[in-house]
Amino acid sequence: MDLIIGSHVGFKKDDQLLGSVLEAISYGSNTFMFYTGAPQNTARTPISPDFTIQGLELMKEHHIDPKNVIVHAPYIINLAATGEKQDFAIRFLKEELRRIETLGFDKVVLHPGSHVGIGYDEGIKQIIDGLNEVLKTPTNVIICLETMAGKGTECGCTLEQIKQMIDGVNKKENIGVCLDTCHLNDAGYDMSKFDEFLEEFDKIVGINYIKCIHINDSKNPFSSHKDRHDNLGFGTLEFNNLLTIIYHEKLKDIPKILETPYVTFDDESKERLYPPYKFEIEMIRNKKFDESLIKKIREFYQK
Repeated sequence: MDLIIGSHVGFKKDDQLLGSVLEAISYGSNTFMFYTGAPQNTARTPISPDFTIQGLELMKEHHIDPKNVIVHAPYIINLAATGEKQDFAIRFLKEELRRIETLGFDKVVLHPGSHVGIGYDEGIKQIIDGLNEVLKTPTNVIICLETMAGKGTECGCTLEQIKQMIDGVNKKENIGVCLDTCHLNDAGYDMSKFDEFLEEFDKIVGINYIKCIHINDSKNPFSSHKDRHDNLGFGTLEFNNLLTIIYHEKLKDIPKILETPYVTFDDESKERLYPPYKFEIEMIRNKKFDESLIKKIREFYQK
């Protein structure tokens, strides 16, 4: 089977899913990930049946399997919150699941939540209660809990915490895990020893729960708990280590998604930003690091 590789793409009100698919194709992707609206707020445009049909037809033409497409839940959903804030998170996540099903997809990545002072055990209990409440409404969507870097009061920064969440969920068929290579490095898991990590993950959580992998380099040193993504090969994880993860035989059927930073116009200006994904995907398929990657991206978009 061909490598399942793609990136984050946009989802704009003017063309919605059709635009997302067109963007993914332009990068040479055979999968992609998107938000159904702004990740930082509640503004949502009704799903257009026409754009959805056109997008799904274009996916079929380009052999993009809907089962490999990932939706990312907005950051404002915090199931670890209490009171009205958690009630809002539950309502909004339920609505996101409905939107995802309307679009024809079945996987959503969720940041588990931040305990904001109540402590990890209580925060994880809130997350479990929230997931169970959300999943009382029947859905085909799998909620993939993302491995987090441990910045601030983030829950889900250890495998034990992820296991604790999964153990508490009643409908385990609706729960998965999204590995994030930058987050794992920053949380203190050595990505240069990925076989050892995968063995540990299988013992603690179960490899069958892995449904998606975010492939990101990190600007941070090991175990820094900071969460700043870098372009592939330009951070602290090293390109060959990332290739080992991308092409790992045990994960060959898992979608790999790039969330690496856009490239600036030059080293000083951030007025114009360019997506790196077309060139990073080429680099991945060629299995060779290109030191001139940033220069090539700038030249391509400045033509």
